[in-house]
Amino acid sequence: MSSANQQLPLTGYRVLVSRAKKQAGALSSLLRGLGCQVIEIPFIEIRKPRSYAPLDRALENLAPYDWLILTSVNGVDAMFERLAKNKLAPSIFNHLKIAAIGPATKAAIERHDLEVAVTPKEYIAESVVAALNRRVKGKRVLLVRAKVARDVIPRELRKAGAQVDVIEAYETVAPEASARRLRALLAGSRKPHAITFTSSSTVKNFVALLGLRSAHAALRKPAPGHGVHSASIGPVTSATLRECGLPVDIEAREFTMQGLVDAILAAREGTRALG
Repeated sequence: MSSANQQLPLTGYRVLVSRAKKQAGALSSLLRGLGCQVIEIPFIEIRKPRSYAPLDRALENLAPYDWLILTSVNGVDAMFERLAKNKLAPSIFNHLKIAAIGPATKAAIERHDLEVAVTPKEYIAESVVAALNRRVKGKRVLLVRAKVARDVIPRELRKAGAQVDVIEAYETVAPEASARRLRALLAGSRKPHAITFTSSSTVKNFVALLGLRSAHAALRKPAPGHGVHSASIGPVTSATLRECGLPVDIEAREFTMQGLVDAILAAREGTRALG
C-alpha cells in the first residue's frame, strides 16, 4: 500500500453499501475515493410493477394535469422507458410543472431536456409538501413513485386542495440472495464498521433479510466506538431505524450520498479522537 493511500481518511475502514445493485456505484465510488473498503450487498431489488397499464394510461392522458411529482431516479427511469415503449415524445410534458424530491432525481429528469420547477431544500417528502402546499390548490397532480411508499405527499397535498393521482412505476423487494451473504459477513471476523441505510426500504429489508432479533444483534455495540454502526441518510430513514428498535449511530446532515459520506467521515474522525 502506498504512503499516499495510507493518508486517505477512511483507509482501513469497512462500509457495507446496501443500495440496489445498479445504484450502488455513486456511493461506493465516493467512499473508495477516501480509501474505504466497500462491501456491496443490496438490501433492495428494483422490480417492474405487476402491470404498467396505469402508468401507460397516465402518460397517454397528461393533458388534465398541472403538476408532475417524481420522488426517485427509479421513477424517472421507469417513466421514460414507458414513454419510449409507447412511442410518446417528451414534449407531452411541456405543459406541466415538474417537482423532483432531490438533486439526483432532478438531474435524471434534466437529462431528458425537461425543466424542473421545484426541488425542495431538504430532500424528503415533507419538504416537497412545504414547497408545493400553496401552489396546488385546485390543481391536478400526478405522483409517480414506488408501489410501497409513505403517503405524506398525496395526503397533505389533498388537504391543500389538490387532486392527486398516485401511479406505481416500480416496486422494491428484499433480494433473497443477499440474506446468505449478509449473514456470512456479519458472522465473520471482518465485519463492516458501518452499514449504510439510504431509505426506509433499506431498513425494513435489512430486518426482513436477517430477522428482527439478528438485526438487533448485528448493531449491538460491545463498547463505545466498537461494533457495527448504522449510517442513515436522513431523519426519515433514522425514524424507521428507531421504529424497528435499531440504533441511529450516524446521520447525514445533508440528505444526499455526499452528505452520508461526510457523516461517515466525521464519525470515523470522532472515533479516532476518542482512541
